[in-house]
Amino acid sequence: MSGRPLRVVIVGAGVGGLTLALLLRRRGVTAEVLEQAPELREVGAAVALAANGTRVLREVGLVDALERVSFEPTELIHRRGVDGHRITAHPVAGWYRDRFGAPFLGVHRVHLQLLLGEAWGPEHLHLGWRVTDIEQRDGAVRVRGADGREVDADVVVGADGVHSVVRSWVTGGDSAAYSGTSGFRGLVPVGQLTALPDPGAIQFWVGPGAHLLHYPIGDGSVINFLAVVEGPARWTSPVWMTDAEPGEHLAPFAGWHPAVTQMIDAAPQGPRWGLFSRPPLHRWNRGAVILLGDAAHAMLPHHGQGANQTIEDAAVLAAELAECGAEDVPGALDRYTARRRGRTRQVQLASWATSPALHLPDDSPALRQRDSRLARLPEDLAWMHGHDALATEGQPTAVTTARG
Repeated sequence: MSGRPLRVVIVGAGVGGLTLALLLRRRGVTAEVLEQAPELREVGAAVALAANGTRVLREVGLVDALERVSFEPTELIHRRGVDGHRITAHPVAGWYRDRFGAPFLGVHRVHLQLLLGEAWGPEHLHLGWRVTDIEQRDGAVRVRGADGREVDADVVVGADGVHSVVRSWVTGGDSAAYSGTSGFRGLVPVGQLTALPDPGAIQFWVGPGAHLLHYPIGDGSVINFLAVVEGPARWTSPVWMTDAEPGEHLAPFAGWHPAVTQMIDAAPQGPRWGLFSRPPLHRWNRGAVILLGDAAHAMLPHHGQGANQTIEDAAVLAAELAECGAEDVPGALDRYTARRRGRTRQVQLASWATSPALHLPDDSPALRQRDSRLARLPEDLAWMHGHDALATEGQPTAVTTARG
């Protein structure tokens, strides 16, 4: 390892970029974080932090603060959408923490972003920096911004999300894969949901061609939901969300249980979100420019693992970079990719398979098999929630067979 400190530039001050920066700082490596927004803010409604994410956030001292602004669900429940019949129910609060060694928390994205930003501080955070060019030169990487600013680094991390500029530079450009489904999101005060049973639980209401996922966030007084529906058959908008006709968010749930229709109708109708994922990459880097989180492996939301896999990436990349100098960067990036590529691909595939299983017709011969799988969900998903990215430092991630 050389005497000169490793120069790390992180593009993107979201969950992954700031978690990586904090983990690096704990290991004695200072990063410069570039964020195109003029202020730190997060879009979206909420995020579910599973044990494989919260155990990493505990490493940077944030879990106690997170628990003060988060809600730990009571159960995980799957219900039939029309009549509300419980298909399966599994305990979460207490049992989950004991089983996996860290909590499952529902938190508003804004609160998570604020906690990460406050922990990082302003000194090495550069706002209003929109990356326009990346150039490898003289053993370093130069990043240029739209306003003419430049910074040189030994390694550049693209943590800039699903529409990553850095990914386009690494891959030369590639297309996202549309799932054939779309979603409507919302936040509703629990006091308005008079028909909702078990408001403290994570719940999936499932039925032909659609499902509703919801869980409490913050102090439990607000419910975050995602209503997923089939279609449109083709996605023609150049972005991943588009306006919807009035009532389009409710139409697929006609005749469903009043708790479902009341919840969806209680929130102002927002845009229709196309549900996309990014195709898996064989290589996550181009030279000393490496991808992290959604920039590397954007996935469907059905297992709630997008943020958690991003946090895992940060743990592994921080461990590899902290042990190397500038001359060792290629090997560190290869090890990081080798440890993360198989696992994130496995989670992507599991997420892709989930929606069709939840949208089965009531007379489908596969319904009984689906319900049996839901009954053993805690065991089947232990590989996902029980993974400890901190404990496996220096070792490749074992790949097991995902069971949807």
